[in-house]
Amino acid sequence: MKEKISKLINVYKKYGFKGFCKKLKAYIIANYLDKISFKTIFNKGKYEREINDILLNNNYERIILWRSSFGYNVPLFQRPQHIANNLSKNKCLVFYEVTTMTDKVKIYKNYSDNLYLFNYNNKALNKILTKCLSNINKPKYIQLYSTDWKLSIQNIEWYLNNGYKFIYEYIDHISPVLSGTKDLPKNISDKYEYVMNHKENIYVVVTADNLKEDVINKRGKDNLIFSSNGVDYEFFQQIDKNFKLEKEFKKCLNKPCICYYGALASWFDYDLIKKINDLDKYNIILFGIKYDDSFDKSEIDKLKNVYFFGPRDYKILKNYASKVDVMMIPFVLNDITASTSPVKLFEYMALGKPIITTDMIECRKYKSVLIGKNHEDFIKKIDIAYGKRNDKKYIELLKKEAKENDWSNKAKVIIDYIKKDE
Repeated sequence: MKEKISKLINVYKKYGFKGFCKKLKAYIIANYLDKISFKTIFNKGKYEREINDILLNNNYERIILWRSSFGYNVPLFQRPQHIANNLSKNKCLVFYEVTTMTDKVKIYKNYSDNLYLFNYNNKALNKILTKCLSNINKPKYIQLYSTDWKLSIQNIEWYLNNGYKFIYEYIDHISPVLSGTKDLPKNISDKYEYVMNHKENIYVVVTADNLKEDVINKRGKDNLIFSSNGVDYEFFQQIDKNFKLEKEFKKCLNKPCICYYGALASWFDYDLIKKINDLDKYNIILFGIKYDDSFDKSEIDKLKNVYFFGPRDYKILKNYASKVDVMMIPFVLNDITASTSPVKLFEYMALGKPIITTDMIECRKYKSVLIGKNHEDFIKKIDIAYGKRNDKKYIELLKKEAKENDWSNKAKVIIDYIKKDE
């Protein structure tokens, strides 16, 4: 209960009173009222037949239950959706957990071949799926994020005891800052400790070298898979040239622009932004959500050359980014960012935009990325990056590294590893 209260306080800070009320209403409906579905109970036979039909007639080699309540149709289209999409394209039948707060899927929905959006929160439906799966003699997995705070150890053990294997995606430093709570939720810490102390039928997927070292130190190299974040390369080649940009955004293009999109949070280097602003040389364009109150406290939105446009849907964000000169990731260096493989890094590459980041471990791996060792060096590198915006050889390097990190490759690494044990 204490964790939920902490989360609600954070939601209030993020969205204000009206936004908080909307979120609270949706949360109550999703987590309490929607759990009991009379429609499902009265049509139990119908749904059993439909699910059995899915299990018997689709072409697949394994079944994956994605059980992190990240949601599918959310503005931030991130690793969960991309990995699920690409697993489904590689002989995996994926039942992806939706949140009824964002997806409006009361039962289930066929999204694409071998990918179903599924409402696990519907208790009757969950029982039907479990029963139908018990009759299928194919490898079964439960897959979730290390940041999931919904499923308990008891839930995980139930799956393991019933013949499932567990794919634990260790994608961030374990921290209450990321979970949006004062203290780390128990279900997050419990699952982490459980995974680090058990190897049998448990695969750990890591996205960064620091996370890999942590796993090796605690449980060795057994069932360890490295799969950093990536990009849907082809998606970022399709820029809508007829997309209507807001007048306010167009005004920003009156001088060289440096852009960031993503969360505005405590790990964002606001002091660095202030120094770039003081140069009065570049307009600084920011897209994203206020993850905590750090953005408001920084007051950078009051600066002359800073323009904050709030969040934009994943599907259209590329249309804005395609218009700027340089993309950046200005993060402070701490335990969180030392273990971060930024999805946006690979998206910036696919856009063919010069990239500058602070000295983050995972960003050092790529030749196309200019690294600012400190604030002064970062500012110098902005000028260098701006000079590369029409450099054909450099743009080719960006595209090459983007293609190498396509999500299809990231999913294949996971499949190739678990397949050898099947």
